[in-house]
Amino acid sequence: MQEAAQPPSYKGWDGIRRAFGTPSALAMAVLGFGCGLPFLPIASLTLSTRLRESGLDLHSIGLISLASFFYLFKFLWAPLLDRYVFAPLGFLGRRRSWLLCAQLGVAAGLAALAFVRPELGVMPLVGWVLFTSFAGATQDSVVDAYRIEVAPANAQAALAATYTLGYRIGLILGGAGALYLADFAGWTVAYLGMSALMLLPLLATLLSREPAAPEATVQRRIDFIGAFWQPFSSFFRNNGVAFGVALLLFVGLFKFPDQVIGVMAGPFYLDSGYTKADIATVSKLYGIWAGIGGAFLGGVCVAAFGFRRMLLVAALGVALSNLAFLLMARHPSEIWAFYAAITADNVAQGFAGTTLVAFMSSLTDRNFTATQFALMVSLANLPGKFAGGLSGYVVEASSYGTFFTLSALTVVPTLLLLAWLWRRIREPGTAAPAG
Repeated sequence: MQEAAQPPSYKGWDGIRRAFGTPSALAMAVLGFGCGLPFLPIASLTLSTRLRESGLDLHSIGLISLASFFYLFKFLWAPLLDRYVFAPLGFLGRRRSWLLCAQLGVAAGLAALAFVRPELGVMPLVGWVLFTSFAGATQDSVVDAYRIEVAPANAQAALAATYTLGYRIGLILGGAGALYLADFAGWTVAYLGMSALMLLPLLATLLSREPAAPEATVQRRIDFIGAFWQPFSSFFRNNGVAFGVALLLFVGLFKFPDQVIGVMAGPFYLDSGYTKADIATVSKLYGIWAGIGGAFLGGVCVAAFGFRRMLLVAALGVALSNLAFLLMARHPSEIWAFYAAITADNVAQGFAGTTLVAFMSSLTDRNFTATQFALMVSLANLPGKFAGGLSGYVVEASSYGTFFTLSALTVVPTLLLLAWLWRRIREPGTAAPAG
C-alpha cells in the first residue's frame, strides 16, 4: 500500500526515459523549441552575423545586442503572469493564455524583422528586436513556470533535459537553419521561415493541458502591488537574507564566462576565415547536438550525484571551455580547430544549463513560480549580457586570444561563492541544508 503511493523516481537514464513518457513531455519539448527558436535571430549569433555582413563595426554590434535586454528583466512583469489571466484568451487558463499571446508576438516580430534593412539605418531593427525580445522573454517565463508546475520537484533534473532537447533544436533552426537560408535565399526568407516555425509551439499550447494549481494558491489573492513584492519577500523569508543574496549572486555569476563571449562569437568566426555555411554546420548544427548531449549528461549526473559537486564541475567546465577558442585564434580557417572548440564549448554549456535549471527550480516557491524563476534566470544572464555589450571594445583594444583568456578567469568569484555556499545547498530530496 505504501509502496504504491510512492511518487515515481526520475533518477538516472531510466528517469529521463520515464520523463519522456509522461503526457506533458512532448508538449514541453515543443514549447522548449519555441523558446529556443527566436533567441539567436534577435539576441545572439544570427543577428550579429547579419549585422556584420551589413558592414557594421564590432562595437556597434555589441551595443545593438543590448536591444534584447527584455530577456534580462522579465522578472519585472512576471508577477502579472503569476497573478492574472490574459483576459482575451482566458478560456485557456492562466498559463496557456499568456503563452499563446507571447507566441503570437514572437511570430509577428520575426516576420517584421524579415523586412528591415540595417544597412539603411538600425533604428527600425532595434525597435523590432525590442518588441520580439519582450514577447520572447514573456514566453520563456510562462514555459518555465509551466515546467515547474506540471512536474514534481524530484523530476526537475530530468525535465530540464527534456526541455533542453526542444530548446536546442530551436537553436539549430534559429542558428544553422537561419544561416543556411540566408546564405542561399537572403535574410528576408530566413526570418520569415523562423516566423512560420512558431506555429508549432503555438499548436502545442492549444493542445496541452493547464497545470493544476497548488494548494497554497490562496496566497495569490492579493492586490496589484502585492503581486510584485510578495514573490520576493517569500524568497528571502524561505532562505534568509544573507543566504538568499548569496544564492542570487551565485546564479548571476555562474555562466558569466560563457555569456561574455556570446556576442563576439559570430564576428570571431567570420574574422577567422569561416563562411556562413561553416558556421551553420559546425557551430549551430553539430554544436547544438553536442550541447544536447551535455544537457542529458547534466541531468543524469545531478540525479546521481546531487547539486553541489555538479555545480562545481559545471562552473569549471564553462570557464575552461573558453580556452578552447584559442585553438581557432591560433589556427584560423582550419575546420578541425573549429570542431574542437565547439565540442568543448557546447558540451560544457549543455551540462551547465541543465544543472543550473534544476538547481534554480529547487529554489522556487510554486506559489510564485514565474516571478521567482524569471528573477533567477534574469540574474543568470544579466552580468554577462552587459559585459558582452562592451566585449567589442575589449577585442579591438587587445585581441581575440586575450579576450578568451580573460573570460575564463572570470570564474574565480563564482568558485569563491560556491565554497561559501557548499554546506548550505540543499540536495535533491532533502528538506534541510546539506552538511
